[in-house]
Amino acid sequence: MAIQRGDKKIIRGWVMYDWANSVYNLVISSAIFPIFYDTVTTKQYLSEKNPAKPWDELDPSQLGKGEEVLVDFMGMHIPNSALMSFVLSASFLVVSFSSPFLSGIADYRGNKKRFLQFFCYLGALSCISLYFFTDLMRDGLLEIAMLSLFFASIGFWNSLVFYNSYLPEIAPKKDLDKISARGFTMGYLGSMILLIICLLLITPAFSFFDDPNTPDKTEGMPVAYCFILVGLWWIGFSQFTYRVLPNTTSSRIKEKGYIWKGFKELRNVFSEFRKTKRLKRYLTSFFFFNTGVQTVMLMATFFAKKEINWPVKDGKVDDSGLIIAILLIQLLGAAGAFIMSRLSGRIGNIKTLGISLVIWLGVCSAAFVIETPTEFYLLAGTVGIVMGGVQALARSTYSKYLPETEDNASYFSFYDATEKIGIVTGTLFFGLMEIGFDSIRYSVVSVAFFFIVGLFLLFRIPKNELANLEGNYD
Repeated sequence: MAIQRGDKKIIRGWVMYDWANSVYNLVISSAIFPIFYDTVTTKQYLSEKNPAKPWDELDPSQLGKGEEVLVDFMGMHIPNSALMSFVLSASFLVVSFSSPFLSGIADYRGNKKRFLQFFCYLGALSCISLYFFTDLMRDGLLEIAMLSLFFASIGFWNSLVFYNSYLPEIAPKKDLDKISARGFTMGYLGSMILLIICLLLITPAFSFFDDPNTPDKTEGMPVAYCFILVGLWWIGFSQFTYRVLPNTTSSRIKEKGYIWKGFKELRNVFSEFRKTKRLKRYLTSFFFFNTGVQTVMLMATFFAKKEINWPVKDGKVDDSGLIIAILLIQLLGAAGAFIMSRLSGRIGNIKTLGISLVIWLGVCSAAFVIETPTEFYLLAGTVGIVMGGVQALARSTYSKYLPETEDNASYFSFYDATEKIGIVTGTLFFGLMEIGFDSIRYSVVSVAFFFIVGLFLLFRIPKNELANLEGNYD
């Protein structure tokens, strides 16, 4: 089925997938699960030090100042935040190697919507299975518990390969920045709504959940139920996307042996890709600057938990300020995507990305010295503005540089593989730096290296190869 570019119904359906899947990025990657994971692993660590004390009486705030939380994973004792970065690195490695091959098959078979659905459901169901994380942890099955996070990450990121590949098919080139930004804006707003719902449900003041031991008081919904809500939200709202998106625009005649044909399709695309100097150089720059962006986004919550002096209430560290900072990032991320799409229309994509990267360098430098919640809020606001903008522009700029082709999924698989190999590099680098320097602050400031290299390479992208494109794409 051919797609008519600019069809408003299809564009609205496409944008809804950002609304549907971004709850994974916020609730699982950034907000609730990292705090939940840190709390559960800390309690497990304390229970190993105090085996006679009941689990429910363990308090993570009893952890000594500067004391590292170590977890037993496959016989190794490593910091809990380093384990998180290594598991995510492994998932990104799987995605980076599987997505190009699968996209070649999808382009040849003309069934990329089926791949999008499969990875959507894999990711959503894996999020739901995080409900059992605490029980598995208490039973000493941390390796099995981390599989849920591993497969949720694979489902989310692999689905984006096929989702992103629709962008150049549904949008006229002059509207790529605007529609890409609209998707990210909807994603930020939708995920923020679910996060607020989750916070209301897990807050003790929410009177829906009675505490049987204290009839006059109430307790919040167990945090693990939030992971079920993420999966249901993701699956539910994605149905709006599946109703309107066709499988593909491919008009090829299908033959037997599609796995081999898919491999040949990928090889042909790679051969064409190598001839496009502008696309190659952009992707090289993207590898470095996006590595920095994604690493900061994935590990920011752990940094804030460990290094910011949050207030203490009733003898316990109050994490509410951290949630407020994450909500601030979401709000400003939606605004940032809109602002930078407008700015790119005035000065061009490359210059706008360059400005963003300079700001990211400042963020990494400031993170090395900040200590108070107020300082963290200011930094979080800055991150929000540049985070939404750089993600939306990175996607639309790549779309603009693509040749006219039916192989958009294959071309976007290179984009996705570059992104995931970069994240593998970044999260692995982050974890090793924390272990090597025994401080997560050095991990954050070292990420500046990726922004510096990305910025340098960004301005080496040639200004030619524009004859077949409309508008100012510099």
